[in-house]
Amino acid sequence: MENGIEIFLLASGASFVQRTTGFGFGIFIMTVLPFLMPSYGEATTLSGLLALTTSITIAFRMRKLVSWKRLCPILGAFIIVSAASICFLNRIEGNLMRQILGGTLIITGLYFAFLRNRIRIGTTPAWQIGTGMLSGVMGGFFGMQGPPAVLYFISSEPDKEHYMAMTQMYFAIGNAGMTIIRSCNGYLSESVGWGYLAGIGGAAVGLLLGGYAFRHIPNRIFSYIVYAYICISGLIILLTSL
Repeated sequence: MENGIEIFLLASGASFVQRTTGFGFGIFIMTVLPFLMPSYGEATTLSGLLALTTSITIAFRMRKLVSWKRLCPILGAFIIVSAASICFLNRIEGNLMRQILGGTLIITGLYFAFLRNRIRIGTTPAWQIGTGMLSGVMGGFFGMQGPPAVLYFISSEPDKEHYMAMTQMYFAIGNAGMTIIRSCNGYLSESVGWGYLAGIGGAAVGLLLGGYAFRHIPNRIFSYIVYAYICISGLIILLTSL
């Protein structure tokens, strides 16, 4: 496939980021992937498929740490809102939305990094549903549903292992749902299939390297690494949309 090497390398980097920080596959790969695929919708579909493969591998290994009581409300809200967002994907002005998204991520990452002790994110249904809805909008429009869910789970889970288990199960089920909806909207094309074959090996390489890095990150600095990557992600999105 044309651009196969580029997709392999992108998937390697995205999978490494996902395995190390618990999110960021879509943010990393979508900075370049839209330029390699026939359409933006096909790019988000390929990103979702590769992210699904990465997340489901991690989620299966860590499934015993998942609290379904805390996961189901946020997941249900996400699936409903992401489905609606995908249906409206062709009606938005993508560049302006990406600029807003980039600026929001930078401000959010900095706020949580420096004022984290003043922030109290609850585990009530209102917090869970609100987080799921915001994540659904970002996932449906941009293939980047991670940041809202990440901020919720990193504040509500006791350690990085529980955080990783919850985020990966959330992303695995969420991406599976979005893939079905994108397929119904005509985005699951032959180009996406060839792109998946080109990228799956890279995703496997990234998983192995990211798993090694994750095991060696101390709990006390893990959250700061996540916040820093949110800021970096926002900056990348902002710069590539100017």
